[in-house]
Amino acid sequence: MVRNEIKDVLAKAKAGDAVAVAGWIKSVRESKSVGFVHLNDGSTFDSLQVVVPESFAGREKILKQITGAALYVKGILVASPGKGQALDLEPSSIEILGECDASSPVQKAGTSFEFLRGVAHMRPRTNTFGAVFRTRAELSFAVHEFFRGRGFVMCHSPILTTSDCEGAGAMFQVSTLDLEKPPRGADGKIDFSQDFFGEKTSLTVSGQLEAEILALSLSKVYTFGPTFRAEQSTTPRHAAEFWMIEPEFAFADLKDDRELAEAFVKHLIEHVFKSCERDLRFFDERVEKGLRAKLEAVAKAEFGVIEYTKAISVLEQAGRAWNYPVKWGMDLQTEHERYLTEEYAKRPLFVIDYPRSLKPFYMYCNDDDKTVACMDLLVPRVGELIGGSQREHRLDRLLARMKETGISAEAYSWYADLRRFGSVPHAGFGLGFERMLMYVTGMENIRDVSLCPRVPGFAKF
Repeated sequence: MVRNEIKDVLAKAKAGDAVAVAGWIKSVRESKSVGFVHLNDGSTFDSLQVVVPESFAGREKILKQITGAALYVKGILVASPGKGQALDLEPSSIEILGECDASSPVQKAGTSFEFLRGVAHMRPRTNTFGAVFRTRAELSFAVHEFFRGRGFVMCHSPILTTSDCEGAGAMFQVSTLDLEKPPRGADGKIDFSQDFFGEKTSLTVSGQLEAEILALSLSKVYTFGPTFRAEQSTTPRHAAEFWMIEPEFAFADLKDDRELAEAFVKHLIEHVFKSCERDLRFFDERVEKGLRAKLEAVAKAEFGVIEYTKAISVLEQAGRAWNYPVKWGMDLQTEHERYLTEEYAKRPLFVIDYPRSLKPFYMYCNDDDKTVACMDLLVPRVGELIGGSQREHRLDRLLARMKETGISAEAYSWYADLRRFGSVPHAGFGLGFERMLMYVTGMENIRDVSLCPRVPGFAKF
């Protein structure tokens, strides 16, 4: 089928050009002498207005089509006398490619996000979700653009793994054993030696540990792939399946890590300004008022830095009745993170040097022996956006931390080898892609920035 994308027609074509377009009806309205069909093919937010005169053959059938029906239209572009569009399409022929049943869940009238989650296969037809998924595609491109421009090598870390990077144990198991009658050893426990991989295997929670393998030979790498958490969490910020961006780079400390993270966030925002202008305008008008100004402020800001111990002191002196009482040694909650970035710093803020008891075994132990060289990047409205650290490169300290946290030295012997054979200081961080997408679109629920969200009790589509 020969066709012009509506994006190109609206941006490049001029009155008098002959074009052929295909798309789905957004709306139809009719007057006594003329009908108007707004057609959209998903290539851009805006639709092309097809003007159907009274004399057009088959006019009545065309104007009876409803939102969602698909058309193929050939015709000539003319200057539009109406407001809101520069060009109209006067058709020479209109073919109905697919009629839409009246029971379609997506109609011209607005529907709630909650309702649309139940019809996720149809919601990209709406203005909001079309804009979300176009922005998601551009943001994904910007990730690769950023790291490629800085000499990072893309790597594909495994999805199936025997290691729990975070040590939280909330992992999805993968097995070919008979779940009703699994083989058991003499101790009555399931005998995973008879499983497909010969040991207990799960879906990955992070590609970091494997990315370190390459970082300690290629110097600068990053992985961008799906990760999985089996946490029973139904908050708007958590999903069971999501995508993570995880750079790892050698000859680097925590300061280098912070500088890379700040440049990365700013690059992503600037790319959205450049490539998603029309969709961003919609988000600013209809999803979150003032979104663009908020993003511009972040892109121009110099990110702040505060030590965890100082942050606790700030929170204790805030004069607030916190839902989660503040004391040294606790993990910061969203209410604390938002206060620090929105009211105390009034800009993006790195909180560094958390108590080692709160953090995984692989983080570099500071000289005080109480804290680790780590960072959380807090941003207004969201709280934590990035988490990262300098990695523990000293073999003796790594082995001690593994023992302290109950990590099997045998199971992670390969990880210790990276320190045993030519270890160097190195660092990295993780950015949840969907959280970044929520931030730049103003969407408030992670389920609304994923095509087919996976959350507790729901894996439909």
